[in-house]
Amino acid sequence: MQALIHWWVGVEKLVQNNEIAGFKFATVGVIYAVLLAFAVIVVWEKFSTAENAVDQEAAAVAALLRYAEGKEPAAVALRDSVTAYAKTAIEDEWPAMEKESESPVTTRALNAVYDAALALGRTGARETADMAEVFTQVDNITASRRVRLHLATGLVPGVVWVVLFAGASLTVGFTLFFGSRNLLAQVCMTGILSTLVTLGLVVIVSIDHPFTGPVKVHPDPLENVLAEFGAP
Repeated sequence: MQALIHWWVGVEKLVQNNEIAGFKFATVGVIYAVLLAFAVIVVWEKFSTAENAVDQEAAAVAALLRYAEGKEPAAVALRDSVTAYAKTAIEDEWPAMEKESESPVTTRALNAVYDAALALGRTGARETADMAEVFTQVDNITASRRVRLHLATGLVPGVVWVVLFAGASLTVGFTLFFGSRNLLAQVCMTGILSTLVTLGLVVIVSIDHPFTGPVKVHPDPLENVLAEFGAP
């Protein structure tokens, strides 16, 4: 495209634009660079939030398994329900989040955890403080799950995508107003600019959905908890 513009318009006419176009291009470049950097930072922060949510969910599962220690049937039922929830989250909900949805099986497993916790509380086998902590951890699981389900649907609104890609096209297209007698050097500079803009967009696209794509959050913390407590 750069070569065609040079041939069609002529280098001498393009060179006349360099002074005023250079000033305007600096303004355009700064505006788009700020927008692109802001989008990358926001998406990365949300990606980190998704990772933290999974870590907190795994920590709550581990705490519940410890609070549910004991041989009484209600405690065993709570341990089994928590283990079942973690397994369904790994096996059913992670694939569902890749499709921007949630797993009904995992929802039912979480309901079973609440039921088991209530049943344990009714037995009177645990002190009030211990049961308060049990329900706190169940609530932590629920909150962490809601966070990851929300983030699984994507982090960047549609209007921002339009602005990002339109801005990329306009920023790179602005280089066509410049003229240089060294066509190869100008083409290389335009190529470098296009590559940098593309790399920034690739980063945003790659981590826009934290639970799918080439860069994603894995259920390793939950798997580690199950392995630690000897769950199959």
